[in-house]
Amino acid sequence: MSIKNTERRLFLKKALLMGGGFCASSIFGKYLTNYSSFFTYGNDIQTFMPPDVVIAQDDNLVSDNGNIKETKITHILNKSVMQLTGASSKENAWQKLFNPSDIVGIKLNCLSGRIMSPHVALVDSILQGLKLAGVKDGNIIVFERYNRELESAGFRVRRATKGVQCFGTDELPQGGYDTEPQIAGSVGTCFSKIVSQMCTAIINVPVLKDHDLAGISVAMKNFFGVIHNPNKYHSNNCNPYIAELSTHPYIADKVRLIVCDALLAQYHGGPSYKPQWTWNYNGIIVGRDPVAFDRICHTIIEDRRKKMKLPSLQQARREPKYISTAAMIGLGTDDVSKINIVHI
Repeated sequence: MSIKNTERRLFLKKALLMGGGFCASSIFGKYLTNYSSFFTYGNDIQTFMPPDVVIAQDDNLVSDNGNIKETKITHILNKSVMQLTGASSKENAWQKLFNPSDIVGIKLNCLSGRIMSPHVALVDSILQGLKLAGVKDGNIIVFERYNRELESAGFRVRRATKGVQCFGTDELPQGGYDTEPQIAGSVGTCFSKIVSQMCTAIINVPVLKDHDLAGISVAMKNFFGVIHNPNKYHSNNCNPYIAELSTHPYIADKVRLIVCDALLAQYHGGPSYKPQWTWNYNGIIVGRDPVAFDRICHTIIEDRRKKMKLPSLQQARREPKYISTAAMIGLGTDDVSKINIVHI
């Protein structure tokens, strides 16, 4: 395990940059509220900084018959969340992120079917984490755009039960989207009622994969799955639309955690599943800063493309420019040299 230590002034600069067009003091105050207990200083130098991104890999996560070892994936997820929050126990780690009163939506990405969607075992591990935080089963909604996408990925659609609910936006009356559009930058759209009306907190669960227009489809792109008109925002490599959508309070204020399923990753031919361009990454990637998260996932995919002698995404004219745009408007950090990464 390696932790990149950073000077305190860099942390202060980052906190202010994250304020974007908002009041910098209020953003900074929020940042200190979340993380103030994690720091010790000596000679004005920070000796520990919570990571922006945690990468956990284990070649033994998948058994010989292809089944996920749920005990192992639960272990590395809890370990990753502990590292992300600086907590000394898995219980405390999840409690730092979620409250018993939260209604938590778990946004999956099931576009590519069972093989290239979040694994049921990983989602079950997330559910165990929420239980550690005291969140009631009835206050958890596993969701996607359509019921059929969830079912094709191996999830059982269930609603109006006392336990965990799992359904698509299309399960809700009148199509499931708000009737009044919302504006986020140049994006005008109606949001799924799951994110606008039902959830107080969201866990974003994307997959590590390529996208034929945006370059990659990981954390921020996953929220094209909560709006009624995503096809309208795919021009110019989905830039600035992915970034601007992520500024909306339904997303920016509710996402508490990002857990990327990177057991199987895809470096070309996405977003649909193309087995000839996949590889076993055997890991999960966890974070809270969506910009840093997508930048690191971008570098992972680029490294794989280089290894497989494919042109870079920039050379292929589908560089994920939306990541830099997101950094410019204050959503997070996209400079790899300033992103604090932990490998476990």
